[in-house]
Order: sequence, then structure tokens, then C-alpha cells
Amino acid sequence: MKRLVLASVAIATLMGAANAADMPRRAAMPTKAVPYVQTYNWTGGYVGINGGYGFGRANFAAPVATGDFDTRGGMVGGTVGYNWQAGQTVFGLEGDLDWANVRGDSACGAGVTCETRNNWLGTARGRVGYAFDRFMPYVTGGLAVGGVKNSVTGLGETSTTKAGYALGGGMEAALAGPWTAKVEYLYTDLGRTDAPASSEVRFKTNTVRAGLNYRF
Repeated sequence: MKRLVLASVAIATLMGAANAADMPRRAAMPTKAVPYVQTYNWTGGYVGINGGYGFGRANFAAPVATGDFDTRGGMVGGTVGYNWQAGQTVFGLEGDLDWANVRGDSACGAGVTCETRNNWLGTARGRVGYAFDRFMPYVTGGLAVGGVKNSVTGLGETSTTKAGYALGGGMEAALAGPWTAKVEYLYTDLGRTDAPASSEVRFKTNTVRAGLNYRF
């Protein structure tokens, strides 16, 4: 009797194992791989071109005094710079040199015209930006140097190279490959420059310009 019970238990165990083996296995839940997205890195040097439009105010001091009058005109030139990125903060140094034709004039006596013209402008500036991957807003400021030509009808003209300062900000975006594009605003103050008849001219300009850079 005891042998019969043990045999029955053994047979039942074998049949249960066989049925379990015949049951289909549950398929493992597939796991979706998380795609790797590389964050854009702004570190490196670059060269580029820029162009834009300047507008501002100027005035001649006594003895050929004028009130404030408008100046305006275009500019185009080249850019060189370098960026260092730490986290999302981007530090940079940038320099540019532009041909300019920002000019204006005003009457300063009977039949007499006073004219001023900024014919070239260079800047050497620091930049601090905050990178949102491929987009970077930034502020900038530093040295500005420009050539200013002043003339008074019948009294000749003077040409002065003058140093001042530039402040502004902008937005730069990474395009395809090594290319980036930017738009920026700069306020430039070159102080007072010499003019005929022992006069002086105050020259201030607002510049809006765009640029295209090649990174290497």
C-alpha cells in the first residue's frame, strides 16, 4: 500500500512538470533604448564676416556750435574670436574691424555746414553667454577704436583716430556643420574728436548688425 502511494505521488509530480514544460513562456517585455543626444559645445575659435547699420547723434562744440544732429549709415567687415564653455556658461573674446560710412551734417552758420563721418570702426570685447544647446544669448563689452573725419565749410577738415567703448548684446545660433549665425546690438561712444576752428565733435552710435562665423 505504501509503495502504491509513493508511486502515485511520483507519477503526479512527473505529469505536473511535463505540463509546465509544455506551457508557452511569457515573452520578456521589450525595453526601449534611450537615444543619446550630444549637446552642442561652443568651445573653439572662429572667423567670420559681419554687416549692419549704424545710427546715432553728434554735435559740434563752440565756436562752430551745432545742436545734436542725426548720423546714420552702413558698415561691413570681418570678425575673429574664441569661446570657452563651462557647463552652460560660455566665455569669449571677440575682435572685429569694419569699414563704415556713418555720417551726418548740420548747419553751423550762414552758408556753413558742419559734417562728421565715422569711416572705420574696430572693437575688442569680452563676451559672456548662456548656452541653450545650439542657441546662445550673450552680453558683450570692451574697447572701441574708430576713425572720425570732421569738416566745416571753408575751414577744411580733420581726421582723428579715437578710442572709446562699446557695450551690447545679441543671440548666436549654431547652423549645420561648423557654421554659426548671430544678430547683435552695440552702443559705441568714441568721445570727442578734433574739428576745424579748434572745435570738437561728440560721436555716439547705435549699431544693429548680423554675422556669419566659421568655427574650427
